[in-house]
Amino acid sequence: MGLNFVPVDIPPGLNSDDTAYAASPAWDDGSNVRFRLGRPQVIGGWERLSLTALGGVCRTVFGWTENNTNVLDLAFGQHDRLQVWQGGDLADITPAFALPAIELDPSPFATVNLSTTVTVTHVGHPYVTGDSVAISGAVDTNGILAANLNITATITVVNANSYTFTAGAADAASSTGTGGGSAVIVTPQRAWEGGSIDGANSAGYGTGSYGGGAYGEPSDLDFYVMTWSLGAWGQWLIANPRNQTIHIWKNDTLVRAAPVQNAPARVNYALVAPQRQIFALGCSEEVSGEFNPMCIRHSGVGSETTWSTIASDASTAREYILPGGGRIVAGRVCGKYVLIWTNHGLWLGTYYGQLTKVWGFDQVGDKCGLIGPNAAVVIGSTAYWISPDRQFHTYSLGGVVQSIPCPIRKEFADNLAPSQADKIVASSIAEFGEIRFDYPDARDGFENSRYVAFSMDGPDAGSWYRGVMVRTAMVDAGPAQYPVGVDYTGNAYWHEKGNSADGGAISWSLSSAALFLDENRSMLARKLMPDTGEDQVGAISLTIDTYMSPNDRSPRAFGPYTIAANSTEVDILAEGRLFRLLFSGSSAPAFMRMGKLLFDAKPRGKR
Repeated sequence: MGLNFVPVDIPPGLNSDDTAYAASPAWDDGSNVRFRLGRPQVIGGWERLSLTALGGVCRTVFGWTENNTNVLDLAFGQHDRLQVWQGGDLADITPAFALPAIELDPSPFATVNLSTTVTVTHVGHPYVTGDSVAISGAVDTNGILAANLNITATITVVNANSYTFTAGAADAASSTGTGGGSAVIVTPQRAWEGGSIDGANSAGYGTGSYGGGAYGEPSDLDFYVMTWSLGAWGQWLIANPRNQTIHIWKNDTLVRAAPVQNAPARVNYALVAPQRQIFALGCSEEVSGEFNPMCIRHSGVGSETTWSTIASDASTAREYILPGGGRIVAGRVCGKYVLIWTNHGLWLGTYYGQLTKVWGFDQVGDKCGLIGPNAAVVIGSTAYWISPDRQFHTYSLGGVVQSIPCPIRKEFADNLAPSQADKIVASSIAEFGEIRFDYPDARDGFENSRYVAFSMDGPDAGSWYRGVMVRTAMVDAGPAQYPVGVDYTGNAYWHEKGNSADGGAISWSLSSAALFLDENRSMLARKLMPDTGEDQVGAISLTIDTYMSPNDRSPRAFGPYTIAANSTEVDILAEGRLFRLLFSGSSAPAFMRMGKLLFDAKPRGKR
């Protein structure tokens, strides 16, 4: 019997949003298979950084190196702690205190003759009655000794701009007046607390939940997942737990991160600009102290503790209020610029460097806001993100916001877990020119359990793939050698390293849309000549479903057939008009790269 080989060559990328035949020839489903140089191949493996799990649920990973030692540090922002991996060891650097130390304006104390009560002027303070504060830097004031002013005291709030405390040693003032000196620092002793693992309330869009606030607007902070924004201030770590103040850690594993002096008390998202300024995006206003979700403040150039815009005419610290409603969700550095997303749109921050205009902000996109604080990533001068309506977007400097076509969007959009969008993590895999979004799929629960990814360039540009994998945080390689991902149980992994799942099996699958081997008649497929690459590791299972028409709801299943490594041909037997090919594997290690497929098939009549 003569052989009649029919080649099957399927272009890169998954397409599951179209009908089975309209998409053909195409791959319509898969897991843990990427497209590289036009061909599908199993993704790289992963190996644990440490046998010790982190403990809490990690939402953000950030890597940087120290100046002199070139030591790699990895910070892990978790729902209940902040840890750093340094040279193979984990250290807990969770902040001890929740609020920043503040340097008060000169002569902040007021006394009354013969009274031990001291009234403190502190504009826009964030305290409540009963808070404990440590006072330092005060001088003798109206008969009260400095030693009895520089104490840790419990305060009583008078109003939004003042509070009182009792001088130590029952030291009473000998006159009525003001004083205290010009270097009084108040350091709150309120303990730092962690946040929520899950979002709450009912299903909705954006950074909050429908039913948790006004329709289309975010709910209050109690409904937010605890996420972190992390960055490098030189060789030091800047860490902002969402809706709390900004902290700094100075590379000593024996010392915890501490609030940045004079920083806003409450910040949605923090980043470090290339001009050596720390940005607070969505934060407490300077004068009133009230939280404004559209307020931007930044420190002075080169000074992490300079935040006042009125203390000095030469200060480069500033405050801006973006117009419009909603709230700032997050920001990213893009070249020498800053990108800022609200839940409605995108703003571009430009540095002018003038005392009359330090920064300027222009809206560059509307109806393209950010769905969650970790759902955006920047590669070079281009940003990629997901908006609250579950659309994918991109923006390059000098251009306009564009939607990214996604032929597998429906499954993602339909199954995104309600109220858990803040958990979405965008990351890049530069080695393969890819952008990846890990997200919580309601079919699996409320935690990140799946991902979608696409290729940015090359012959695979615009091709999408997806996978089943639990990763609550991801970050690309650089300065680390490999990307880093963290699972729900706190295990951190090097990704794209080896070909196993930390020594276990990698499970993968890839299936085609319905294919015609001959559009005019039914065919009998008898042999397959596989092209799975000389690097194939692990057996491949092939099942073939055949249909008589695109709307056939009762396919016939043939197989499974085993494609061993280095197989030259595989005996099969499958009959039909349309053929759907389902490849899968699960082994340790596991790898395959699939080229063209050749089927020996013959006609079975004009059916």
